[in-house]
Amino acid sequence: MNGSEPKKGFSHELRLLLAFALSFLVMSLWIKYFAPKPPVEKPATAATATAAPGTSAATPAAPTSASPIASAPTGTKPGAKPGDKSGAAQAAPVSVPVIADNQERTFVVESDLYRVEFSNRGAVVKSWQLKKYKDDAKPQRTLDLVHPAAAEQTGGWPFSLSLDDASDEAAANKALYTIEAGPAGGHGVSQVRFAWSDGHLQVSKEFRFDGTYTMHVQTTVKHEGQPVVAGLAWRGGFGDVTVADPAPVEQVSVLFNAAGKLNNLPYKKLNGPEQTPRTFWYSGMDYAGIEDRYFVAVFLPDADSGAKVATRYWKLMREVKTADKTEQEPVAEVAAGSGTADPTSLRVYAGPKDYEQLKKMNPPLHALVNFGWLEFIAEPLFHALKWTQRYIPNWGWAIIILTLVINMVLFPMRISSYRTMLKMRRVAPEVSAIKERYKKYKLNDPKKAEENKEIMALYQREGINPLGGCFQMLVQMPIWFGLNTALRYSIELRHANWLWVSDLSAKDPHFILPVAVGISMYLVSKMTPMATSDPSQETMMKFMPIMMAASFIFFPFSSGLALYILTSSVVGIGQQWYLNKTHPEPAKPARGKK
Repeated sequence: MNGSEPKKGFSHELRLLLAFALSFLVMSLWIKYFAPKPPVEKPATAATATAAPGTSAATPAAPTSASPIASAPTGTKPGAKPGDKSGAAQAAPVSVPVIADNQERTFVVESDLYRVEFSNRGAVVKSWQLKKYKDDAKPQRTLDLVHPAAAEQTGGWPFSLSLDDASDEAAANKALYTIEAGPAGGHGVSQVRFAWSDGHLQVSKEFRFDGTYTMHVQTTVKHEGQPVVAGLAWRGGFGDVTVADPAPVEQVSVLFNAAGKLNNLPYKKLNGPEQTPRTFWYSGMDYAGIEDRYFVAVFLPDADSGAKVATRYWKLMREVKTADKTEQEPVAEVAAGSGTADPTSLRVYAGPKDYEQLKKMNPPLHALVNFGWLEFIAEPLFHALKWTQRYIPNWGWAIIILTLVINMVLFPMRISSYRTMLKMRRVAPEVSAIKERYKKYKLNDPKKAEENKEIMALYQREGINPLGGCFQMLVQMPIWFGLNTALRYSIELRHANWLWVSDLSAKDPHFILPVAVGISMYLVSKMTPMATSDPSQETMMKFMPIMMAASFIFFPFSSGLALYILTSSVVGIGQQWYLNKTHPEPAKPARGKK
């Protein structure tokens, strides 16, 4: 199960076992004594009751702030609890007309931002292209948030229904809906309505677009005239499937926000559909959805309605064939709704993780731009970089200007570190003499403590802070990691080019920047006086530039970070030359003289 373990009481496993047993008992008693009898025969137009592959929706472990909802079985009064005899009165038969199309059709909604293609088979989305963004294919194509191959194989598409009854769900998601276009607005139509009924199950979906990345969708599902619990699902994969490093499956995760806390669940934390009852929904969510590194589809309640969203999520497995083998690949899926039998009315944001756009949403969604545990460093750097880019249109040159500013701010620290290293180098012979006197003692010998006391007394006498020599590096390291996070997770840096670099958020494909970083860092280390003449430390300083260059070649650090470090090193060469000239190291005494 997903979620956190309870602090006391029954374990999750035992709770799950009891829940299964009680649910099975209640449903068995209800079906035996209270359930309405099925009709003798269905009309010829009724859809098959065989569940399509991938249509089962699993229920996750309850998030800490959410409340599980067990929806009432089909045929009970709306709002009745399972097993509630008073709510199980059979409704009078209702005459429902059959509504269906006779062939599959497509319908396109288009604006300057997107091109969305619907199919009336299931009233689902077959393509959701974002016109302002390209994928990583060669040659590049307009980015499509929908994965047709995964959707075909798993049998589910975005905006298919998620129902408690598997037969009804399969029928509704395979049926041919009628299409009714709404009034045109701006560029293309702004409203479309799908309707279908087999005489027992009735479904309507209405989509309204306003030209932004946010649309409104309203869904009504009834069985024998009685409303049933329904949700809308994003199935069949999400995001940019052409990304090479890391693999797309590693980037996609389900998300939900409960009580102001954002939770992200990768596929490793999702259950399969067979592990939990499909009648469970978890309520109390501010929003829920699915995302990859740069794009997101979020289900939200109507603005200013005060409502919450109920959700459930799961994963399916599909086969992916490569040149030499066939692998199993997980596909994360999510559904959202009201959690009740009332009509589902939701807003859906499907687009880029643009910080400013997401911040304007109600509720705000800018937390979806994940800056990680160094957010307190990454976010200010991101905003500083965006501010710089307003005046310097190219992101690469903006990184260089920001680097120059940061290094000028940190220059006093470099001066302090340089002076500290000169002092430590001056007293290095005395430190070596102290260590020589105590080298015969083991580390756990009490005498070893005397060695540290003497060295610290020496530093205190000379006014040396042992950490002063490396303080500047200690400050730079969090900046490096924070900037790398800001560059890799900001949609603005995706596919941003600079000279030969085509994407500042990814590795340099020609490895020019990593090599330049290694050379420049080596030159800085050669110009900087060592605090000690210890051969092991000198060797480490020689290998450090090589290790840094190799890390940019073999690990997915952004080329934007390499550009920052290269610029810092070039500035460091100039600063160190100035310090060596204005604060020369004292000449060593001639051999044989004191």
